[in-house]
Amino acid sequence: MAPTDIDSKRMSDTTEDGSMDRRGNPAVKANTGKWRSSILLLVNYGLVTCAFFGVGVNLVVFLRRVLHQDNAEAANSISKWTGTVYIFSLIGAFMSDSYWGRYITCAIFQMIYVTGLVILSLASWFLLVKPSGRCGAAGEHCDAPSTAGVAVFYLSTYMIAFGNGGYQPSIATFGSDQFDETDPNEARSKVAFFSYFYLALNVGSLFSNTVLVYYEDEGKWVMGFWVSAAAAAMALVLFLLGTPSYRHFKPTGNPLTRIAQVFVAAFRKWRTDVPRSELLHEVDGDESRIAGIRKILHSDQIRFLDKAATVTEEDYCTPENMQNPWRLCTVTQVEEVKCILKMLPIWLCTIVYSVVFTQMASLFVEQGTTMNTNIGSFHVPAASMSVFDILSVLAFIAIYRRVLVPVMSRLSGNPQGLTELQRMGVGLVVGMAAMVVAGVVEVERLKRVVAPDQPSSLSVLWQVPQYALIGASEVFMYVGQLEFFNGQAPDGVKSFGSSLCMASISLGNYVSIMLVSVVTSLTAGDRRPGWIPGNLNSGHLDRFYFLLAALSLVDLAVYVACAVWYKGIKLDSNEEKANKITVVHV
Repeated sequence: MAPTDIDSKRMSDTTEDGSMDRRGNPAVKANTGKWRSSILLLVNYGLVTCAFFGVGVNLVVFLRRVLHQDNAEAANSISKWTGTVYIFSLIGAFMSDSYWGRYITCAIFQMIYVTGLVILSLASWFLLVKPSGRCGAAGEHCDAPSTAGVAVFYLSTYMIAFGNGGYQPSIATFGSDQFDETDPNEARSKVAFFSYFYLALNVGSLFSNTVLVYYEDEGKWVMGFWVSAAAAAMALVLFLLGTPSYRHFKPTGNPLTRIAQVFVAAFRKWRTDVPRSELLHEVDGDESRIAGIRKILHSDQIRFLDKAATVTEEDYCTPENMQNPWRLCTVTQVEEVKCILKMLPIWLCTIVYSVVFTQMASLFVEQGTTMNTNIGSFHVPAASMSVFDILSVLAFIAIYRRVLVPVMSRLSGNPQGLTELQRMGVGLVVGMAAMVVAGVVEVERLKRVVAPDQPSSLSVLWQVPQYALIGASEVFMYVGQLEFFNGQAPDGVKSFGSSLCMASISLGNYVSIMLVSVVTSLTAGDRRPGWIPGNLNSGHLDRFYFLLAALSLVDLAVYVACAVWYKGIKLDSNEEKANKITVVHV
């Protein structure tokens, strides 16, 4: 065999997207990545999710029964905590993209996560759940918590938030890194990965939302928290076992510096006219000036930033300027900033949906506790109703991939059926419908209230449609978000792209806190209990749900306008390989 043939064969045996093995060599396809590694990461994520929801799904009940918070305070506490979980995702994404890489980031934040769960279990065992036994079960009294117990509780839960938040965007991107998008077969698997990723999230939470939530509702909080800690520890062990076969990408350095350079260079030349795109500055060859980032083709949007890549006469005459990114940036560096800016309007439109989504962990649960939770002789914990959300997600992922994608691909000519932006739009509509249904159920619940201090006679099973609609909306919205932000983010900020999905949930929780507070202050008075009082039987939670539906309708109109304006990232082809040009249509 000729030397050139040997070299060609060696090249075909390794990945061509820049991924490496743990020693820093080009990753060999046969020995690294693909489904062998990604399945391990999916199981890891499922266990981490099981641990997270083992704490989070019933935490609003724990706050009320054990820490003696009222309904509004508990709902706001949950929104603050959940919001903090996802705001920490920005920190994890920054460290992953800039310095540590995806693998190290996932490992470190999982260790913090396990530590927080162990501390929470110990705090509940020795400081909070007093008297031991059935304390915190329905109708069972708990002693007032000590100051030390409350302090350790918040320390541990926010360690859990920090660990889980930092881990989530990195694991999503790390899992997709296991597929070489320049290989057509692996590229298809990479698209499918995000659906399975969200599937793993829901399968992992299924145990927590059925078995664990039942025992916790019966007062076995300590056992529930220890099971969550064990699941997280097992997830960490599995993650480390896969170390030899993972594919890695080098971190590309601080993206904030590159972003600042583009704005500084553009403002320095704010009087300069922008020439034709082919005259803008870009380095020769296949590689960009930024190590680890593929070249990005020029786009016609946000043209002011093109001034940063405009070569002036002064730049030509001063060789130092040509190498100074604070004066002259490449097209790729400018387009990296453009891509981030173009994604932000889309991202902002997802926040209202996240406000809708977060009601499932707070007001849906509180609504359920004021309904008839008995089916025959069996008691159904209100928090366990979220199992119907999970089942809906599982069903709609299968329906989407097996039914809708083939049908829509034939109708639209798009192999994926619907584009990511179209899927997100459908998610907004279905989420809006969920709020309307929740409002109607609340109207019917109030009609069946006999005594103000007693639950309504309406069965908690009437909540099934609103949970199912939320689950269906997640399949379109959150899976679409993961694919969109990961696919449209430049190479140097891939984890940041994944973190935008988590940050949307975070801000949704904070906006929910604001809305609850504003609505409570505006609707409650000396003789008026308000829409969301401590006793929901004297309130009008239905009006709050209808308010969210109206806000969703306005948000949908804004989203459609942003989606029509958006144009996707275009990667420069590399010797006509399958570094595909991605254009997102509405």
